[in-house]
Amino acid sequence: MYALGVVAQSVASRRADRGLGGLGLLARLARDRLYLLGFAGQLGGFALAFLARAGLPLYLVQAGSSCAVGLATLFGALVLGWRVRPVEVAVLVVMALGLVLLVASATPSTAHDLPPMAAVVLFGLPLAVMAAAQRRVGRPVPLAALAGLAFAVVAVTSRTIADEPVLGLPLNALAWVMVAAALVGQSYLALALGRGSATSTVATMDATTVVLTSVVGIAALGDRVAPGREWWVGLGVALVVSGVLLLGFADRFTRAPARVAG
Repeated sequence: MYALGVVAQSVASRRADRGLGGLGLLARLARDRLYLLGFAGQLGGFALAFLARAGLPLYLVQAGSSCAVGLATLFGALVLGWRVRPVEVAVLVVMALGLVLLVASATPSTAHDLPPMAAVVLFGLPLAVMAAAQRRVGRPVPLAALAGLAFAVVAVTSRTIADEPVLGLPLNALAWVMVAAALVGQSYLALALGRGSATSTVATMDATTVVLTSVVGIAALGDRVAPGREWWVGLGVALVVSGVLLLGFADRFTRAPARVAG
């Protein structure tokens, strides 16, 4: 669902970006059916990831989500005529191997609760700065990295509240931080997709998110690893992140940007 959403959003963002800021671009894209289809895919992927975070460590859930960049490449090849090269197939195999290592080393656990007010300040202030600084960032790679930072906040906050009763979420301050982070991340992602390659944009974003959430999850949230398999996690994350980056930047430097009608 993430992969289908990224491909649809990429095409829609390229034809809509006319130098608008992130929120202005989102307002224009809200009237684009193709973008809304892609957003629905992103929303469905987020819902599934949110449910998974209730009992699984972030290093596994985020690594699994990041593999959407490989599926996006395959979908682009089948539907949009992207050329998939042998090196990309090899990279997809490496990513799959990394994901297998993470699955084999993950142990289900419930995350430690974060102090609500401290977490709101810790996450809210950087999000406010990011929202105010969107017009000052113009290049796709920094935009994608900042999108990854915002989505890392989404992952960390949702990991701590995913096991809470659904009806109580509107009263949880962290739930609103999660929503704000998702909006900021989505606006940065829209800008990055409009100005750069879809694959390299998602690669940069996902690599940022996977690394940050893996560290925070193990260090602060109590994400557990099967005894004796700690190095499996390190190797698995390294393989997934390396594969994501290689796939993204190989696409950036060797594939001509797709022409978009509009």
